[in-house]
Amino acid sequence: MAARLKDVAALAGVSVRTVSNVVSNAAAVAPATRSRVMAAVEELGYRPNLAARNLRQGRTGLVGVAVPEIHSPYFGRLTGLLIDAAQQRGWTVLLERTGGQAALERRLLDGSEGHQVDGMIISPWSTSPAELAALAGGLPLVVLGELEPEGSIDHVALNNVAAARDAAHHLVATGRRRVAAIGLQSRLGHGTAELRAEGLRRGLLEAGGLRPVAEVEVADLHRSEGARALRELLRLPEPPDAVFCFSDELALGALRVAAEEGVRVPEDLALMGFDDIEDGRFAAPSLTTVAPDTEQIAERAVQCLSERVLGRLDTLPARRIVVPHRLLVRESTGAAVAPV
Repeated sequence: MAARLKDVAALAGVSVRTVSNVVSNAAAVAPATRSRVMAAVEELGYRPNLAARNLRQGRTGLVGVAVPEIHSPYFGRLTGLLIDAAQQRGWTVLLERTGGQAALERRLLDGSEGHQVDGMIISPWSTSPAELAALAGGLPLVVLGELEPEGSIDHVALNNVAAARDAAHHLVATGRRRVAAIGLQSRLGHGTAELRAEGLRRGLLEAGGLRPVAEVEVADLHRSEGARALRELLRLPEPPDAVFCFSDELALGALRVAAEEGVRVPEDLALMGFDDIEDGRFAAPSLTTVAPDTEQIAERAVQCLSERVLGRLDTLPARRIVVPHRLLVRESTGAAVAPV
């Protein structure tokens, strides 16, 4: 016989109303309680009639997630976490890839795509907050990234200045004095690279009275650009003794070129990245990196969207939620070998 709400409630040790609130996303429930209820739902195989519920509530049960890329490890992992968090609240996710192009970002919000969704989470690279707010109309929207909040659009972000500052302090503490950066992207409007560059400059000045010896622009944050950029840096009359890359993929491309050119990492060159992708942990040497809390990014973004969709926060101004980061020191800047 199919499991019922009261069966889930008994197994989870909560009331039937609490189970209903969790599976219908009708009210805020403490994370620990939500996890307990969802575990009971999974164990019993309980399946609510989502179509009937959404019809009664005037919603579709669909939410949109729009990211610039899906092939990069960082956005691939973040997208998976967003889907998991949405599914826990009974939503089905429509995934869109924008390539960071303004036309595609705008089209997703102006209605021309024809998607009927209850809300959207978007990581824009080219569209301003004011444009996003105007295009969204009354659609609940949560923005990921560096753009400032606008209207009632919530914003979940990382403190990129503080993260890059921490990276600079670490490199100076290891004795490095000629620090370069790879990853500037002045053609894009989202500001992430500029904030990381600002944090690096501040950190170098604070920790050692230093300035970056070079800051290399890139077309994207992938391995081939990291390789190209390090070749450029190695041709300088005085090459750097440390390089901070604005993504782990850039750093992995640079690591390959260092090996090809006989540059020892970390003895001759300290190298670090940003994002804590899995490849960096298994590289030889393993990659020092800044690790954003992607689980919290996803959870907070979906929770914000849920609250807006349910209409309980209509009068609340935009919220800016800053998630934490960690500096993970590994072999590429001189840490001892650690098991993976």
